[in-house]
Amino acid sequence: MTAVDEKKPEGRPRRRERKESVFVAFRSALTAWLSRPLASFHLVLALTGVLTVIGMVMVLSASSVSSYDPKTGSGVYSMFMRQLMFVAIGSVVFWFGLRVKLERIRRMSATMVVVCLGLLLLVLTPLGSTVNGSQGWFKLGVFTFQPVEAAKVALAFWGAHILVIKYNVIHQWRHLLVPVVPVALVMFALVMLQPDLGGTITLAVVLLSLLWFAGAPKRLFGVLLAGGLAGVLVLAIIAPYRLARVMSFLSPNADTTVEGYQANQAKLALADGGLFGKGLGQGASNWGYLPNVQNDFIFALIGEELGFVGCVVVLALFAAVAVVGLRIATRNIDPWIRIVSGTLTMFLVAQAAINIGYVVGLLPVTGVTLPLISYGGTSLVITMLIMGVLANAARHEPEAVAALRSQGPGKFGRLLRLPAPDPYRPPTTRKGQAARGAGSGAKTARPAPRTARPAPAQERRRTVRQPVRRTTTARTSAARTTANRGARGTANRRGTW
Repeated sequence: MTAVDEKKPEGRPRRRERKESVFVAFRSALTAWLSRPLASFHLVLALTGVLTVIGMVMVLSASSVSSYDPKTGSGVYSMFMRQLMFVAIGSVVFWFGLRVKLERIRRMSATMVVVCLGLLLLVLTPLGSTVNGSQGWFKLGVFTFQPVEAAKVALAFWGAHILVIKYNVIHQWRHLLVPVVPVALVMFALVMLQPDLGGTITLAVVLLSLLWFAGAPKRLFGVLLAGGLAGVLVLAIIAPYRLARVMSFLSPNADTTVEGYQANQAKLALADGGLFGKGLGQGASNWGYLPNVQNDFIFALIGEELGFVGCVVVLALFAAVAVVGLRIATRNIDPWIRIVSGTLTMFLVAQAAINIGYVVGLLPVTGVTLPLISYGGTSLVITMLIMGVLANAARHEPEAVAALRSQGPGKFGRLLRLPAPDPYRPPTTRKGQAARGAGSGAKTARPAPRTARPAPAQERRRTVRQPVRRTTTARTSAARTTANRGARGTANRRGTW
């Protein structure tokens, strides 16, 4: 054996040790960064910015051909400029959701629900406009507004408020379901009258998330899911166009020209992209081969122009949104913030999953936008409001509150003029004791077991009225013995006098 052959076995362990040391150093650095007080806040800002930039680039690529119309005088950048305007409005709304006090949002939640219910009623009147077969829009000049998007956020705020108020009695079905579920069902009915099946499904996701993070029993979700599936089947059967969509999903190769045209073209676009894609602006979907590519099927364009790598990046970003949102929910001690953060996170992630699911052929086409990426004003503005509220909730984590109140607002706080968040103070009862929910139960935002709940009023009265038995200790018996001796001595002295 030569000297060169003797050195080879020694070099391989050294390379492995170097790789392991680099991995350990990276993991320790990432752990140290995530343990910082404002890590969640910075992650929300970064994810919002990256997803918004990706959306702007893809909308520009998707709409450059379809927006050009010499008859109306619109150029190739008309849709992109509208989306840029919506991003500017959404940035202001993001700052509003980040700066306003969460306690004020909670107090205004009931008013938000009433206003949204009124808007859902008005949109069904001649004041509403029909877009793509759904009368769910208000048109105000060049602006359009879809009230169902605002209703989702209002239901999350108000539902969390009601469930936190009923925390001690949430184990009872009537307190758990009323009035959150009836109000949600009214919203479902108004949205289905438009009709808008995609909006109804996302509203159902908000309701289920509220009940889950509030600690509803698991058997309730089985009943709700079964009822929801039955309702979807009934709605699909009574409407011919919905039934055609379901049938095209079950047999995608049966009709590739009418109902299944978009779904098949989306799959072809994903297949043409390959690993790295054709490049920005080089996709064939821009030229009308995939209708509404800038709205509901923009993920197909991402796969065609950015390839499999671009799709994985988008999926990783939404997975990061899920992780960061649930991290904010678990690190807060205010039960309302916990439920709202978890509900809004699940709503965004579920909407993205539904959109990507029907683009790749795993779900029927429902017409749900991809958050922060698809073209559309109302969806973009409402999504940026949600991200602003999540960033605000991240600043209310106990460690973040302590750091911001002791060390100052920081760079982003000074730039955005953000006030220091107030520490969480649990509500107090009439006796001045901390209300239930600030202790171990508030950490999980789930109701305590029935054995740990306070006893009913009659049982408490019985325990109070029971007589207190005095126990005889060694000290009291000794004192009684001494007293008896003194009494006998005094009696003897009286007899001698």
